[in-house]
Amino acid sequence: MKETLLAWFEERGRDLPWRRTRDPYAILVSEVMLQQTQASRVVPHYLGWLERWPTVEAHAEASSADVIRAWLGLGYNRRALNLHRAAREIAANGWPDDLTDLPGIGPYTADAVACFALGRPVLPVDVNVRRVLERTGGDFDHACAQALMDLGATTCIARIPRCGECPLAGECPSRGRRFEPLRKQGRFEGSFRQRRADALRIVLDGRSPGDAEAVAALARDGLVRLENGVAMLPN
Repeated sequence: MKETLLAWFEERGRDLPWRRTRDPYAILVSEVMLQQTQASRVVPHYLGWLERWPTVEAHAEASSADVIRAWLGLGYNRRALNLHRAAREIAANGWPDDLTDLPGIGPYTADAVACFALGRPVLPVDVNVRRVLERTGGDFDHACAQALMDLGATTCIARIPRCGECPLAGECPSRGRRFEPLRKQGRFEGSFRQRRADALRIVLDGRSPGDAEAVAALARDGLVRLENGVAMLPN
């Protein structure tokens, strides 16, 4: 299976900008941005981010307010602050041996940086990789990481996999099966997440939002600070 998958990837793999670098900072930026955000949405933000802050030191020197502004459009804005805190930690103390020691960095992101940037023989298992592993039962190693991600993202998709297009279909025990939908996140429109996002945009515009509940939630996450009851951007 491995050779078949890698041959498919050589021909069909996605051309993504973070695959053209081994810089651990650039890989870290891409992986944090890709959490719960589609690659097509991440690409322009990633390119703009690295143009503005090309090194971890440059990022560490940025203000939290500028980081939050640059993150707008990617959603889940706490990721921006965690990435900023991680950059400051790295700039001050270097890259830790255990990347999960960095703020907001979990096992998957640590494995992805270790594999794609540091060349360590570890397979980062995200939702797409896990799906392919579970359905095929194949024995894949770190060399197959990006191929597994692309297969899961484009072909071995969640509910109705495109088995007719899959290079592994001939050996796959799950060929032709359909799968129950996983629990989906609630709609953004009309949700409290939208209220939070709207309130944050108002603060970024230098105005005072009228949604006290949303502002309180933003303050708990460190995305705004309250000064005499007025929501302001963090320093």
